[in-house]
Amino acid sequence: MEKNKITVEVVMALPDEQYLYPLTLPEKSTVLDAVASTDLLEKYPEIVSQQLFARRGKRISPNAVLENNDRIDICRPLKIDPKTARIKRAEQQKNTK
Repeated sequence: MEKNKITVEVVMALPDEQYLYPLTLPEKSTVLDAVASTDLLEKYPEIVSQQLFARRGKRISPNAVLENNDRIDICRPLKIDPKTARIKRAEQQKNTK
């Protein structure tokens, strides 16, 4: 690895497509710098407005500084609240008995 550079991955999964971008960036690069280094903003410009990014399973700010070997996940917004979905499933199971 070059001096003053870090290696990161940017990942995005859609129902029919998956994207994985291994990148080498300058130290102190941010999440948005990494995302901007891919072609995802051209394909999906709504990424920036949604600002749903995660590192190691935890939400992260688009302005967060990256560390070497970070993996940034671009998350999709939930279509339904998980609690609501569980309640609906329980009601359906109750009605089928």
